[in-house]
Amino acid sequence: MLSGVFPAIDVVRLFAIVFVAICLVPAGAHLAELPNKMALPPGEYMIVQKIYHGWALFGVAVFGALVFTLVHTMMVWREPIPGGLSLLSFLALAGTQVIFWTYTYPMNALTQNWTVTPESFHTVRQQWEYSHAVNALITFAALVLLTLSVLLSRGHVPTATATG
Repeated sequence: MLSGVFPAIDVVRLFAIVFVAICLVPAGAHLAELPNKMALPPGEYMIVQKIYHGWALFGVAVFGALVFTLVHTMMVWREPIPGGLSLLSFLALAGTQVIFWTYTYPMNALTQNWTVTPESFHTVRQQWEYSHAVNALITFAALVLLTLSVLLSRGHVPTATATG
């Protein structure tokens, strides 16, 4: 395993960054397609929504990102700036889950995963699309915060050696 070659902190850093980056893939896709999808008429929009079948598997990446970012936070907690940045990254990721379960998932349930056109189509679509857009921006912020934490942590920065 990697821990035999690299210190445990480096393994945690790697997995935290990779999982958060994977979370950014579907989030970024939602954000990029938003302007074009919002312009679609209801019938075409409902057809396009079928592309998301199976995307629930990204939940594995969300779980991994939360776990590894939290573990990373605990490992660098004694370093104020890296610990604080890592904690902010974790809280940002947790915040995306609050947004998803409060605003996005209810629209999935209401539309039976976008197989049934809702009566208030435009309102439902806006809530679903914009909650994804906000989560994309928050996920990007989480990745930046985590990366800064890794770069600023003592275990990453080479120390000067005395010569003499």
